[in-house]
Amino acid sequence: MKAAALFRSTGGRPGVLVELAFLLLWFLLFARLDAAVGKDFAAADAHALALQSLEHVAQLDIERSTNDWLAGRPVLGHLAVYVYRLYYVVVAGVLLWVFVRHAAVYRQVRRTMVAMTALVLPVYWAVPMSPPRFALPGAVDIVARYDFLDVESWTKPTHYTAMPSMHVGWSLWCAYAVWTALRDSHPRLAWSAWAFPLLMAAVVLATANHYVLDIAGSVALLTVSVIVATLWGRLRGSRNSA
Repeated sequence: MKAAALFRSTGGRPGVLVELAFLLLWFLLFARLDAAVGKDFAAADAHALALQSLEHVAQLDIERSTNDWLAGRPVLGHLAVYVYRLYYVVVAGVLLWVFVRHAAVYRQVRRTMVAMTALVLPVYWAVPMSPPRFALPGAVDIVARYDFLDVESWTKPTHYTAMPSMHVGWSLWCAYAVWTALRDSHPRLAWSAWAFPLLMAAVVLATANHYVLDIAGSVALLTVSVIVATLWGRLRGSRNSA
């Protein structure tokens, strides 16, 4: 890698160090703001009850049955916790892969990622939501039971932000990034990437971390973020050509 590539845009991708600094600062900011929302536990419990009622009417309330099923299968429970805890590795790996191998689409998928973090915070602030493991009677906290990291403080809630599920949201982003990069050259492989968010959706439901409608919220979040990122890119393009 040439030294100029560390600071200047080359081949359609931003400078490596500049991009790394931007993403690091952005996610530190997101983490601080994320920790500051969802503090109204009474509202979070009320929203969870309302969501449960809505799902019951729509016959979508499958969280308890899937949780009971997983609670009786320790091997699958352990595997589910690994998926739940280590998905960040996949997110980072996909971002790096697109940056290195698919510079033509990198800015679009990165803009989508940034848009997701910006758009989800107002939702967390406006609609704090208790997860099923706390709000659903009889639910088993699978992650607390089988957590291989053995960090007790991680299982103690400091805020309730179940809606939408960012575990599913980030896995959807990974699938979108791979699909965007490979849809023209390897369409079958591109479509297979969507298996990852399907797996994550099953994991968050069965571990009692999210509701079905939390997953629907994640799909909506990605959809709006893609639209915002596309408009963002077109606006920047029109400014550069002016």
